[in-house]
Amino acid sequence: MSEILNLKSYPPVFRQQYIGIQQNSGLDDTTKQIQEVVNDDTIPVLDLQCLDLGKLQEACEDWGLFRLVNHGIPLTLMSQLRDHSRNLFSLTFESKQELFTNPLSYFWGTTALTPTGAALSIGPQNINWVEGLNIPLSQLSLFQKDNETLGSFRYSFPAFSLSCFRGFYVNFRDLHSSFTVQVGIITLVKSAYALFTLISLFFLLMLTPYCCFLRFTRALLEEYGRHLERLATTMFGAMAKNLHLDPELSKTYISESTGFVRVYRYPQCSMENEAWGIKVHTDSSVLSILNQDQVGGLQVLKDDNWLQVEPIPDTLVFNLGDMMQAISDDKYKSVKHRVKVNKEKERFSICYFVFPAEGSVIQSSKYRPFTYSDFQAQVQQDVKTLGFKVGLERFKVAG
Repeated sequence: MSEILNLKSYPPVFRQQYIGIQQNSGLDDTTKQIQEVVNDDTIPVLDLQCLDLGKLQEACEDWGLFRLVNHGIPLTLMSQLRDHSRNLFSLTFESKQELFTNPLSYFWGTTALTPTGAALSIGPQNINWVEGLNIPLSQLSLFQKDNETLGSFRYSFPAFSLSCFRGFYVNFRDLHSSFTVQVGIITLVKSAYALFTLISLFFLLMLTPYCCFLRFTRALLEEYGRHLERLATTMFGAMAKNLHLDPELSKTYISESTGFVRVYRYPQCSMENEAWGIKVHTDSSVLSILNQDQVGGLQVLKDDNWLQVEPIPDTLVFNLGDMMQAISDDKYKSVKHRVKVNKEKERFSICYFVFPAEGSVIQSSKYRPFTYSDFQAQVQQDVKTLGFKVGLERFKVAG
């Protein structure tokens, strides 16, 4: 197993489990998974520049997901976001807790969050090997660069802090030599002034990169969010056309104001056959749009077989969620999926989720009328009382 270089960036529960794994590294790690995974990746691929509505219909009915190419998001933007994700997660666990507050939220061990972004409490047996940032795009402007916890962020970010400290130390060492060799009041005054200048420059250098870093991160997310809103609106419009939905009603079934991004890190774990990054689930959204790195680990259920969703550069993965299944009268499926951990590498992914407008009532012959708020409240209750999500079955029409 490759060495973890930044264990302090992991939540304590992961550190403890990692140490326990290392201490028992001689144990057999060949446990066979309950369900075999098929590596034949035949997931449909759609091209946004020449969208085939028939092929989209088949993908939604038979798979509940598809790949999208020629989506129009610049490669540099996608790459910069992944790089920034790695930098953000490299912070110490304590720094992330302090820095990522309203409107952002930091979570680990579960992806079940309250409407405010707080993680629902779960038992130790249900821990998912994942940590993440929850980012409501409509509230991103509230994330200010002058966050009062910037100091802890500043001193925790290794690349900038270490280089600045080294530069300061070298200059101070040379200055100290000047102090001990030279005498005379003029020399002392000049040296004291130089020392003051160096100290001021040191703190300026320490502060500026972090302000710039946070501002740049926000700018990236805002630009990325605009692209995702465009893609979600375009693809949902095509699906609504295939389903012959009422145009006025369908406008309320997807709302840009509900969109949020989650950035995930899946720590490496040698017990890859016993731990899951995220266990089997369906998304509650209308649509989910995934931008994953090249490590891989996403698996989807198709015809009772688990298939690997192999990473393909410059390609997005669209998942249909529970709301889309209900909107389509079960013609489209909310795909079951899970994320497998990797024993050699961390995995990073960025996923966008979008939902119906506040107060929009889902009209379906298969389900009693409900809003997404109704659905969300029921899911929260089930997770608290049962330990898992029941989902659409709670709203099924009898018979």
